[in-house]
Amino acid sequence: MSQDPKATQADIIAEFEFFDDWMDKYQHLIDLGRQMPPFPDALKTDDNILKGCQSNVWFVSTGDRDELAFQATSDAAIVSGLIALLLKIYSGASAQAIVDTPADFIDAIGLSQHLSATRANGLSAMLERIQATARSALAAEGPSPDRAS
Repeated sequence: MSQDPKATQADIIAEFEFFDDWMDKYQHLIDLGRQMPPFPDALKTDDNILKGCQSNVWFVSTGDRDELAFQATSDAAIVSGLIALLLKIYSGASAQAIVDTPADFIDAIGLSQHLSATRANGLSAMLERIQATARSALAAEGPSPDRAS
């Protein structure tokens, strides 16, 4: 069974409600980035660099419509934390669940008000890549059996 991005997103929103100020939230983001599994050096290629991010972000995906997996890393601490949140929500989910789950956590935990413009653009680029990968997986394999045309 693939993961439920809506439930995971709700958990993240609740997790961030424990922090009273933004310095604590930033520190938590940095800590989340540090806890991510190592990203293989062999995948740190120019082909895997995500355009639209100020810092270097390497991003790869595998899987199909039933379950997509994402791996990513950055050379910036805050961006690594943002990646950790995105992977926690979307990696392991079905393509349809990804398409059906907007990133409501961004506003809910206050990221939209507290990220610099360049980091917000990078976050948007990462989200767009995840959504595009999911849309592509759905289109490549035709309609799902439970969604007859």
